[in-house]
Amino acid sequence: MKTKLNLLFIILGSLLIIIGINFRHTKVHNVKQIDSTLTVQLSFVGDLMCHSPQFNSAKIKKDSFNFKPAFRFIKSYLEKSDATFGNFETVVAGIKERISGYPYFNTPEEYLEGLSNAGFDVLFTANNHSADRKKKGIFSTIENVKKYGMIPIGTYTSQNDRDSVRIIDIKGLKIGLQAYTYGLNGNVLPKNENYLVNVIDTNLIRSDIKKIKNSRPDLIIIYFHFGEEYSRKPSEYQKEIAAKTFAYGADIIIASHPHVIQAIEYSDSATGKLQKGLIAYSLGNFYSNQQWRYSDAGVILNLEITKNIPKDSLWINNVSSIPTWVFRGNTGNKIESVILPSDTSLIKPLPAFLKKEDIAKINQAFEDTRQMLGTKSDQN
Repeated sequence: MKTKLNLLFIILGSLLIIIGINFRHTKVHNVKQIDSTLTVQLSFVGDLMCHSPQFNSAKIKKDSFNFKPAFRFIKSYLEKSDATFGNFETVVAGIKERISGYPYFNTPEEYLEGLSNAGFDVLFTANNHSADRKKKGIFSTIENVKKYGMIPIGTYTSQNDRDSVRIIDIKGLKIGLQAYTYGLNGNVLPKNENYLVNVIDTNLIRSDIKKIKNSRPDLIIIYFHFGEEYSRKPSEYQKEIAAKTFAYGADIIIASHPHVIQAIEYSDSATGKLQKGLIAYSLGNFYSNQQWRYSDAGVILNLEITKNIPKDSLWINNVSSIPTWVFRGNTGNKIESVILPSDTSLIKPLPAFLKKEDIAKINQAFEDTRQMLGTKSDQN
């Protein structure tokens, strides 16, 4: 795990692209301060799910699991960034509540251990499965995310907690964060406890961003869980919410839920510190058991942010991505679910467990992602 991030809680009551994306993984620049500039690399992935085949593969013995092997081929890319973010689309409600997959998730807490070990720092917890195990599950998930050294964003334990401004300090770059979901699969939060999960409401989003801006961060990143499942194009609703959020002052919008990759674009409507905002409408599935075309693919989106400290200005210095694909099958040890870069030049020699049909699928995933992101692979 990378150096632990500093999370600043500011309690309001007391303190009143598709443009030039380098599709091949490029050399990561370490944080540096030269001639009054600071550069930080952030990495984002999409949906981190846990269907029953995934936790069955991770089972060691009764009520004991190990998810670390699932990330062994991509861990090095995640942990090199200064901060790595993902959508935690499940619940950790405890072993006594019965471990389960879809449609009402309850995942072993060792899953979080695997994510922490792989290099994750921040988990967005506002999504349509947040309330699968009701209030107890929300509380338990927050507690366990923190237990494994990560920061949950989007679900909260009290109104005071929800109204606190979340700012993380990444080696001098201060980033304000918030996350919202389109809904909760019909689950209803307890009366007067809507603070438990952020649901998309433009008035709430505008108010939250205003509070964050008052705390003077360098950058504001908003996560949305929205869109039509399995649609490879953003809906008008996604575009409308994104445009309003940029107008309110967000700099970067990261999103997921469709379980397939959608466009990454710059926005001219942003009013934050960046000259142009950036939105990833859906980063697809990073780890799931949805083993069909488009849904078996994801992407690690890397954003290199540079700040001119004296001028208090910043920009996206570089955008790069690593396409990924989830293998499900016999690895020679046992039946596993394993995340691989779909750019096979990054995993030479290819794992011996990949059969001819697997290689065809991983190549197809790479090509699908390349076409969606609208750029050629860098072969340099």
